[in-house]
Amino acid sequence: MTDKETNNDNAATNNQAAGSKATHKQGQSSAKAQAPQTSTQREAAKAEANKTASTVSSSAAPKATEAKKATEAKAETNTTEKKAAAKPAMPPAEKKSGSKTGAIAIALVIALGAGLYYHGHQQSLAQEAQIAALQQQIANISNQVQTSQKETIGQVDQSLQRTQVVIEQQDKSISSLQLALSEMEGRRPNDWLLAEADYLIKMAGRKLWLEHDVISSTTLLESADHRIAELNDPSLRNVRKAMSNDITSLKAVARIDRDGLVLRLTSLQEQVATLPLANAIIPEAEAVEENAVSTSVDDWQINLKTSLKNFSEHFVTYRQRDGSVIPLLSPKQDFYLQENIKSKLETAIHSVYREQGKVYATSLTMAKQWAEQFYNLDNPATQSFINTLDQLAKENIEASYPDRLQSQPIISDLINERLRGKVKPLSSEENPA
Repeated sequence: MTDKETNNDNAATNNQAAGSKATHKQGQSSAKAQAPQTSTQREAAKAEANKTASTVSSSAAPKATEAKKATEAKAETNTTEKKAAAKPAMPPAEKKSGSKTGAIAIALVIALGAGLYYHGHQQSLAQEAQIAALQQQIANISNQVQTSQKETIGQVDQSLQRTQVVIEQQDKSISSLQLALSEMEGRRPNDWLLAEADYLIKMAGRKLWLEHDVISSTTLLESADHRIAELNDPSLRNVRKAMSNDITSLKAVARIDRDGLVLRLTSLQEQVATLPLANAIIPEAEAVEENAVSTSVDDWQINLKTSLKNFSEHFVTYRQRDGSVIPLLSPKQDFYLQENIKSKLETAIHSVYREQGKVYATSLTMAKQWAEQFYNLDNPATQSFINTLDQLAKENIEASYPDRLQSQPIISDLINERLRGKVKPLSSEENPA
């Protein structure tokens, strides 16, 4: 069926439906009394229903097509009216059945549209839920990407900082190497001897002022003088003269055998435990006159008293003594005495290295006093111990050292002038001086 035929049929159907609606009320009573429809009439109703469904479905076509069809429908309306006028009027029963079929078709179309709408609405809701889930996943992925990006940036920053530090250290190392190379280029072979002499003089000063080692300081100065003598440079005469003065002043310092003093004090500490303690000291009793029996008979009374007194003295003797008695020391007191004497000797040892003469002498004097008071002075070991303390107390442990070395500032100025003055400023191709 072509579009023109469909439009003509639609127009005819619409006209018939309008006519049937107009006459429906008038022929209701007569329609109820009419006979049942024939097979021909049923086929005509089915055709009209199909035409109505096609009309409803064609209403969804684009507006441009509808306008065109409407124009063609108007052109054929007259022809349809003529044919309708020529045809005999349909019975009222056929009109009623056609209206019912159209209503059923319209209801089916409406139900179909509602089903399509519901199905589309459910699909739209499912799509919105999927879109929301996808958006949530996208947000989570975005957060993870931002977090990993921040961590990566932090790691990169740390790596850059470490790399920068390493580069700065390498730059400093390169600068120091360049400086060392430039110094080596500006020096002569004999300048090494001068630098070595400067080092030896500085070491001599440290030995002298920090350790008070005069012998080592003198030896270092003599070695430095030999290095300068090997240069055979007349311009270094002032340096050698100052070094000679320093060597002479160091040799004039009194030599103190600290190691020997310390060894002797240590041996005295070990000897303290072997010293014998003194016995209890009792003051002497007063002299008692002895009465002798005379040979005269006239002195019989005196002789009798004398004899009785001598006889009684064999049982009880009473003697009067003036002075305090010093008792023997207990083992515990003996231990404390030994430890106190050792402590004083240890203090004297520390005083030797620190050159504290007053503390040294005081410690040895107190140790001597305790030995004389509590040990047996008749024993040779005690006498030797006390005599050794007397000798050590007379030793001089203090010396006068020079405040400074004359050669040190002279050779330092010479090094700065001769060696470091030859170092030229470094220049590079990128930053020329």
